[in-house]
Order: sequence, then structure tokens, then C-alpha cells
Amino acid sequence: MRVRELMTKNVLSIGPEAPIKDVARILVENRISGLPVCDIEGHVLGVISEGDILYKEYDPAEGRRGRPLAWVATDMGTYSRVMKSRAMEARSAMTAPAITVPPYESISAAARIMAERGVNRLPIVKDEKLVGIITRADLVRAFTRTDDQVEREIKEDILERTLWIDRNVVSVAVKKGVVTLDGLLEKRADAELLARLVARVPGVSSVESTVRWVVDDTTRKYRRALEPLV
Repeated sequence: MRVRELMTKNVLSIGPEAPIKDVARILVENRISGLPVCDIEGHVLGVISEGDILYKEYDPAEGRRGRPLAWVATDMGTYSRVMKSRAMEARSAMTAPAITVPPYESISAAARIMAERGVNRLPIVKDEKLVGIITRADLVRAFTRTDDQVEREIKEDILERTLWIDRNVVSVAVKKGVVTLDGLLEKRADAELLARLVARVPGVSSVESTVRWVVDDTTRKYRRALEPLV
């Protein structure tokens, strides 16, 4: 499943010169927690969120005032937060550069990026311009899909498009998120890769695979046998 299937296409964005009060108003009126900051051509410059604006209520430098050489001791993270607390426009409060993904990125990859980078949303960029946005809530909704939808994705996206395997070669059954795979493939590596890819499909809770193989291409003996042919 790709992010283009879940992303919001009509994305609210704001220019870098927008006053912080206007940004706050847009977030509140539209019940969203953040939005991309874009230039006039639609290039994503950064992302501004509720968290960025909250620094207006608290100056991280307050605790350092009166201390000798306080600014010398200030690390870059604190310096960035201080600048946000004193920002008057979006350009000074936004988090930049923005972490973006293309429309063809997989849902599992998007989820990993959000978790590893600690972000709640990812602008979707095509030809360097904003075309959509995906949030953690969107990813959570992907896990509520029906068994039939999950089964269809495994057959069409994983088997046929990704691994180039005829869907009739491997039987796929999905019940309450549990996927059962059975069949016979030529290589062991393909059988193992299939199980790993299926486990990453949104909506899959576990995978039970009895897929067999003809050739164990994971052994050293097999790899040595191929060396003269390379």
C-alpha cells in the first residue's frame, strides 16, 4: 500500500511570512495540529505545528538568564527553541528542513520514518512540490481495513507487482488480520522475502507461512556453485 492511497490531497499550507497568530488561528479553525510551510511555487520549506507555537508561551532561555556565559553554554537544540519562542512569522517558528516522502512510498516506510524521526505528519512531494500530506491518524486507519482488502493488496502488490509471482502459485487467506500462505516457489529466498513483505502490510497482525521451495539459494554451497556462471 502506498501513501498516495491514504494521503489528503487538498492540503492546507501557509507562506513563510505568515504571522504566528494567523498560523494558530488556522490550526484551531481546521482542527489540525500542523501544516506545511511553502513558498509561492509550492516547494515545502518546513512544517509548523502546535508544538512550535507553544514555545511562544515559554522561553527556554529564561532559566539561563543571569548566568555568566549562558549563551555560550546553550546547545543548538536550546538555541532553536529560543528562536521559536521569539518568532513572529512562520519562517522563524517552523521546523526545517521538512521530512517529506514521495507518493509511491510504502505505508510501512512512512510509519517507520514517523516513529524514528518523532514526527506526526509527512508532506507528500512530487517533482519537488507539495501534492498531499499523511498523518499518524491516516496510518492507523490503514490498519482497520477489511480482510478482503488486505488479501487483495497481498496478491496484487506483493505477489504480482513486487515479486513478479503469479497469484495462483501461492494461496493467500486472511482471517481477522492473520495471513496464511501456502504454495511452492522456486527459491527459498523468495519464500522468506514473501513472508517478510506480507508482515509489513497494514492490517496484518501475523503471518503463518507453509510456502515451500525447490532450491535453497541461501546456502554457501549454492552460492559457490553460481560463481563460475557470474
